[in-house]
Amino acid sequence: MSKNFKYVDYLWDDEKAASFGDNQVELFLYRSNILGADLRITNYGGGNTSCKTIEKDPLTNEEVEVMWVKGSGGDIGTLTRSGIAGLYTSRLRDLKKVYGGLEDEDRMVGLFNHCIYDLDSKAPSIDTPLHGLLPFKHIDHLHPDALIAVAAAKDSERVTKEIWGDTMGWVPWQRPGFDLGLQLEKCLADNPGIRGIVLGSHGLFTWGDTSYECYVNSLEVIEMASEYIENKIKENRSVFGGQKVESLPADERKEKAAQLIPLLRGLCSSENQMIGHFTDTDVVLEYINSNDLEKLAPMGTSCPDHFLRTKIQPLVLSLETSEDLSDASAILKKLEPAFEQYRAEYIEYYNTCKKDNSPAIRDANPVIIIYPGVGMFSFAKNKQTTRVASEFYINAINVMRGAEAITAYTSLPRQEAFDIEYWLLEEAKLQRMPKEQPLSRKVAFVTGAGGGIGKAIADKLAAEGAVVVLTDINEESLVEANATYKRDVATYAVCDVTSTASIADAFKKACLEFGGVDIIVHSAGLAISKPLEDTTDKDWNILQKILVKGQFDLAKQGAAIIRQQGLGGNFISIASKNGLVAGPNNVAYGTAKAAQQHMVRLLAAELAKDKIRVNTVNPDGVIVGSKIWEGAWAEGRAKANGITVEELPAFYAKRNLLHEIITPDDIANAVFSFVGILDKSTGNIINVDGGMANAFVR
Repeated sequence: MSKNFKYVDYLWDDEKAASFGDNQVELFLYRSNILGADLRITNYGGGNTSCKTIEKDPLTNEEVEVMWVKGSGGDIGTLTRSGIAGLYTSRLRDLKKVYGGLEDEDRMVGLFNHCIYDLDSKAPSIDTPLHGLLPFKHIDHLHPDALIAVAAAKDSERVTKEIWGDTMGWVPWQRPGFDLGLQLEKCLADNPGIRGIVLGSHGLFTWGDTSYECYVNSLEVIEMASEYIENKIKENRSVFGGQKVESLPADERKEKAAQLIPLLRGLCSSENQMIGHFTDTDVVLEYINSNDLEKLAPMGTSCPDHFLRTKIQPLVLSLETSEDLSDASAILKKLEPAFEQYRAEYIEYYNTCKKDNSPAIRDANPVIIIYPGVGMFSFAKNKQTTRVASEFYINAINVMRGAEAITAYTSLPRQEAFDIEYWLLEEAKLQRMPKEQPLSRKVAFVTGAGGGIGKAIADKLAAEGAVVVLTDINEESLVEANATYKRDVATYAVCDVTSTASIADAFKKACLEFGGVDIIVHSAGLAISKPLEDTTDKDWNILQKILVKGQFDLAKQGAAIIRQQGLGGNFISIASKNGLVAGPNNVAYGTAKAAQQHMVRLLAAELAKDKIRVNTVNPDGVIVGSKIWEGAWAEGRAKANGITVEELPAFYAKRNLLHEIITPDDIANAVFSFVGILDKSTGNIINVDGGMANAFVR
């Protein structure tokens, strides 16, 4: 068997595979993971894999065949034992005796549960019978771009024959379900000895006697299709009808995307708030800049896995690359009619195709938005979903590219697409999704997040569902902090809050990564404790720049983005008890903190019309885990209070009414209270100090 492939990645590691011994389930999981690691083979959540083993029946003590298959909603690239279902193969096949035809499909899915062998099984997916009705020990059902290009090409059956001869079967498009499993079974019976089956407009089935043989068979079949397509492209010399629009230089593309995406996010969030994503890869640009974009984009995608995540078709913007995007209100007026038309067409699609028992119409806004010459945007409920939608549409681009090179691209009829999108089983899956967290769909921007209070705030907001942009002046701290989050939860930007340009760059990163910003927390700080005679101009100026001017710049630039989105938002200033209380050796710091507090009141009054709520959290005595206590500040406060640095935590705890030690997590909880609970509060202060009577606001 060949290990040399040009169009797919051969990732099988003999040593790694040997470590599983004869455990076929572990080998099947290993095969699944390395197949899922190559996005040309299948995208996140797409496809499924299986193996069959002989196990002892706990009821009869007899040996029985059990099929282990990816469960509903899983992803083969990250598949583990908890994500698979184990079913009695014989019971699954016995369902043929009670199957009542195409109208019986939904009932059959419920019967899969009567075939369960492993009581810890994940819910079986709709594709379960496609694996169970085939006799092979190891089976891959994949959605490779090259194979879907063949499957979605005009004359797909003839093309299949041309590429693989009599070694591959072909089954026309049919919605996944029990009957499709019967069609695969029949195809194999009619074509004994084939190595796989192409599913029209859908994907690929391949198999083998061992996990390794199945893996290599899949790669070989995909390689043959890929090579065939590339040869066709070379013959035609023109992809997508050639270039119509010239791309802007990379920096200009990013600049325009960052300017535009908050407006797009606001428009896409007319029903439900969305998180954004932007990409301008060469594959995307080749397609969106082409002469054929106008023809292909309205056709929509072909593979069900694609359009379930990308909607039936994208929205193509009519903006020129030379468009001046600096006037947000003018651009918004240009964009609104296109969104209104898209929503109207989606509603018409729903009303035309719906049935008496169809689920209610879902969000009519586009998921994929194309700006020729600039790039592609996607919008969904969270970063993972919108990133995956983008990846799926790139798969669709590759499919269109290949199908057009072969003969011509064909998409599913609208009714077929609707029947998949609004399938009652798909609706049931959506209804089973866990309830969204309080800050789901929100983008939080936190300064000083490389550690201490800022990092604790970012942690809390992320734990409550937000995606977070960590900013700090120290890149090393940021890299370390960002590494503590799972993928699609956080990003970081080096940001010097004393620099207007640096703040602008950080907000640009937030826009390109997540689509905009909803929550801004100014936690960056510096503390200097000196008596008046020792306080220098430098001390005064740096505190004013970081705490006061930094807050001003953050509010000014952040409010502009929030206004463009039209979704409202939050600005939180992390000030200090010292802005309310007069104490010794604290003139520069206390004055700056008081300025922060009053600025919050001024901003709250001005920004309320935009539904931007502005509030203050006042910490005090946050010694444990706080960065400002790592240097001269601690020494200064100890000296001012006539104690040693080591005595500070106990001293600060004893002096508050509750005698509590205050931690960064306590500050984070206060921030969350403002942004996640107190949604009708603005211009307010929460003191987190254990109770300091001289800092009581009223």
